[in-house]
Amino acid sequence: MIPAPGAGSESIKKKRKRKRPASRGPQANNATNAQKTANPKNKRPYAKRVDEVSAGGLVIDLTGSQGLLIGRIDHKDASGQRILWSLPKGHIEEGETPEQAAIREVAEETGITSSISKSLGVIDFWFMAGGKRIHKTVHHFLFAEVGGVLTPQESEVDVVSWFPLSEIVEKLAYPDEKKLIARSGELKL
Repeated sequence: MIPAPGAGSESIKKKRKRKRPASRGPQANNATNAQKTANPKNKRPYAKRVDEVSAGGLVIDLTGSQGLLIGRIDHKDASGQRILWSLPKGHIEEGETPEQAAIREVAEETGITSSISKSLGVIDFWFMAGGKRIHKTVHHFLFAEVGGVLTPQESEVDVVSWFPLSEIVEKLAYPDEKKLIARSGELKL
């Protein structure tokens, strides 16, 4: 028996192919891809990944009742009055341990010399700066104040201040630092 014309699966496939819009065919896709490649505006350059490692932490004053924070003016705030409070920290230089860098950075940013009491932990986060994807890892420590004069580092810090330990978590601007201090429990030296 011979099937009637149009009854076979071959003719159905041919009909379906004809009904497809021309833009859905493989040739149309190649043309679109060629246009994207030819037009440099459509190319998305990948941001270069940079890994940074820093160290710092929370300094407790001589009385054991206050913690030291650094403040920077929030440049996204139109009034220019909002201060973003954070823990003092900075880059680990070649040949330094995280502990050595933390002590140096705290002194540079705040004017306060200190000694490490214990580790508070490590946090890491991502951000964009200068067209680069930065992966930052920060080693945090709990410090005891040894001496010094409270002085913000001119080029990097706008203000430094002591706050009651009970207010530290609410003052901190960055969620990762808030969590780190909150989970540290009682901040005793």
